[in-house]
Amino acid sequence: MATFLLEVGTEDLPASFVSDALQQWKVTIPAALKEQLLTPETIECYGTPRRLALVLNGIPERQPDREEEAKGPSVKAAFKEGKPTKAAEGFARSRGVSIDDFEIRETKKGEFVFVTQKIAGRAATEILTELIPQWILGLDGKRFMRWGDGDLRFPRPVRWLVTLMDEQVLPITLENGSEVCQSDRISQGHRVLHPEPITLKRATGYVEAMRSIYVDVDPEERRQKIIAQVEQAAQSVNGDAIVNPDLLDEVINLVEWPTAVVGKYDEEFLELPSEVAITEMESHQRYFPLKSGDSLLPNFITISNGDPTKSDIIAEGNARVIRARLSDGMFFFNADRAQPLADYLAKLEMVTFEERLGSVRQKVDRIVAVTGAIAAQLHLDATQTELANRAALLCKADLVTQMVGEFPELQGIMGEKYARHSQEPEAVATAISEHYLPKGAGDSVPPSLTGQVVGLADRIDTLVSIFSLGMKPTGSSDPFALRRAANAVVHIIWAGELNLNLSALLKEVIASFAADREGVNGDELHHELQDFFAQRVHTLLQDDEAIDYDLVNAVVGDGDLDYRQRMLSGLLDARDRARFLQGIRTDGTLASVYETVNRASKLATKGNLDTATLDPAGVVAPDLFQSPAETAFYESLQQLVPQTEAAQAERNYQQLIAGLKQAAPVVAEFFDGPNSVLVMDDDAAIRQNRLSLLGLLRNHARVLADFGAIVKG
Repeated sequence: MATFLLEVGTEDLPASFVSDALQQWKVTIPAALKEQLLTPETIECYGTPRRLALVLNGIPERQPDREEEAKGPSVKAAFKEGKPTKAAEGFARSRGVSIDDFEIRETKKGEFVFVTQKIAGRAATEILTELIPQWILGLDGKRFMRWGDGDLRFPRPVRWLVTLMDEQVLPITLENGSEVCQSDRISQGHRVLHPEPITLKRATGYVEAMRSIYVDVDPEERRQKIIAQVEQAAQSVNGDAIVNPDLLDEVINLVEWPTAVVGKYDEEFLELPSEVAITEMESHQRYFPLKSGDSLLPNFITISNGDPTKSDIIAEGNARVIRARLSDGMFFFNADRAQPLADYLAKLEMVTFEERLGSVRQKVDRIVAVTGAIAAQLHLDATQTELANRAALLCKADLVTQMVGEFPELQGIMGEKYARHSQEPEAVATAISEHYLPKGAGDSVPPSLTGQVVGLADRIDTLVSIFSLGMKPTGSSDPFALRRAANAVVHIIWAGELNLNLSALLKEVIASFAADREGVNGDELHHELQDFFAQRVHTLLQDDEAIDYDLVNAVVGDGDLDYRQRMLSGLLDARDRARFLQGIRTDGTLASVYETVNRASKLATKGNLDTATLDPAGVVAPDLFQSPAETAFYESLQQLVPQTEAAQAERNYQQLIAGLKQAAPVVAEFFDGPNSVLVMDDDAAIRQNRLSLLGLLRNHARVLADFGAIVKG
């Protein structure tokens, strides 16, 4: 067994690429080695801004010898009159054997020629020499570059290669036009703390050797070191660090030898909204802000990659930079507040939402109209409706302020601040910020009703208008984040317990939108959006609610347009039915009614009863009954009607399931008991009467789910 070391030295890599590259290596390299029968005992991947490294511990020095069997042509094709044909000779030549090495074996398709070859294992050094360039140049990422006069592509220029099998250098060459990077045993230390190169004598002890030259190659060790140093630094100023996980992930791959440095800025900048100061520090400077309780401190922590003995100088330099940034923020903040938020509406006419859809100001008008439609459906009172309409009118006004122009991530947040400064109602100010929620998976929804209404209106307008242009998401392409918008609509309705008919709302919004535009087919657009929302609900029920796929199909409608329509008309009901189905599957109740309902549902398709009728009166003719089983079935359906209607009204499906359980033995008697009947009777009237009984049972079950979509199990 041997140890192999690969180090790819580069100019400073983007932080995101370092982590992405190591994740790719952790997948591709073990697979490649397994395919070559060279699985090592452990694989260690390391990375810093200036290097990607790999250590294979306990790798076999050569592949094992092995036998390989190959099937050739059939005996009839390989031999004619006892002599080998060209097919036989070609097969022998391709496998490097003679005709005498052939074995003839019987198979299901007749006799065929086989050969068994002994293949000597190749040296690991030979195989690694072939694989290493593939591992390096096979990495994927964004914004790769070329340099020099060659065609080599990588995020940053490759400057050195270390390839050691124990103490032996494997000869690897990366050619890039006139530039040639030849593997060696020479690595580079920390740019400031150890600018001299280092010669690595052997593959073992790589991590320790790099530490000796002030390079901590293990990202996880750097993470723990940074966390500990940040905590200690925060304590030194009696504060708590605000550690954004995404920022921490980035900072880890910006340094090779981290040192936490505490800096200070002027207390006058604490007058800025904390969101502004935090955004300045995190997004632009990669600083960790500090707070005491709920208040910011005039301090920050930066993770330096420089000389720890120069921390005071580093702190002062960073302080000068953040002071300048915060001064800009203070200027923007004061300038923006010089006029009421509503005065910015006119400037939205100069901002394009989408070229064919007009300005953001026009979008705002559409959001206000959709808000009114939602308010009407929810039966909001006059005050609630007025607040929602005002919030909808102002929800995008901050986009043209100087602060949001500089920091787009503060949209909504600054709108809330400026609305309060403009003496807008608190509900309006809060909704301006909240209507952007949720911003992604796992994010919270708007807490207030006003924020929920405006958030729904904004997204529904976006979905309708963008879909009208034919710009539906395809594959991974979703430039307007329409999937996220639709998911947010569903989440807001569910979390807010909003009794909205989404299908009717979409139809109303589409009709209003299409009235002002030529070439918009309202019916087609409505159908497309219903399909799109059905897909999103299906995914959310499976992924977020952990509902079995067939139970989701049974609620969403597996190709059943009527059922899909019902689901979109009552998203709260659809969610509750899905949860209920999962619960009764888990406790075994579903299995007790499944066979009966499913059998009835399949036969009912041969009749002509609609899928909505529940009351047997006027549908089934008792005078056509020929068996007590039919009478009992009819009476059980009569008893089931009030239970089903109550279940619908109260969304309490336990009553319906209880009724179906009571009916199950009666239906079983109808099918298989001593008084059972032949459903498909020769008499058309009797046959249809019995099919109607089954259809009614199916309809009662459909109030809960389409049992035909449920898989037994």
